Amino acid sequence: MEIKKHFGVYGVCFQDGKLLCIEKTRGPYQHRFDLPGGSQEIGEGLTETLQREVLEETGYTLRHYSNPRIYDVLVQEEGKDFAVHHIMAFYDIVLDLERSQKSLPQEVLDGSNDSANAIWLPLEQMTEENASPLVLKAKAELLGFPELELTSYRNWKVKHAKSTGS
Repeated sequence: MEIKKHFGVYGVCFQDGKLLCIEKTRGPYQHRFDLPGGSQEIGEGLTETLQREVLEETGYTLRHYSNPRIYDVLVQEEGKDFAVHHIMAFYDIVLDLERSQKSLPQEVLDGSNDSANAIWLPLEQMTEENASPLVLKAKAELLGFPELELTSYRNWKVKHAKSTGS
């Protein structure tokens, strides 16, 4: 089986018992809650990627970031002959609510971004059925049980939008 590597930088913002999440619109985590973040662009450092991705996906600017750490998961989509080794850099983030945009950036609105809708989600509402492995890692960490071993998700089910019937 082929293993593809994916590296991304993600923000963990936990306030009042809720985690800042985004709703994925494409990819293996589509129609699930995910952490704001993503891949580096050419020439970007990790924290530059973090700041850009959080702004693009949520409309929030960062006031502060700290506590960098690395996790990874192996995700094999159901019916695929390859797996993705997803390596993720997490940073704790504090939002600058006064300087944040009032609406989401154009990339989100026109569909060129792979996420929509920033949402504050209580930990108890995050499950393997509605959240990405990144959110599940953050949840375990916030509950005091961080998963340090590589976690493997075999036969990962990509969720498809429910038809509304016309």
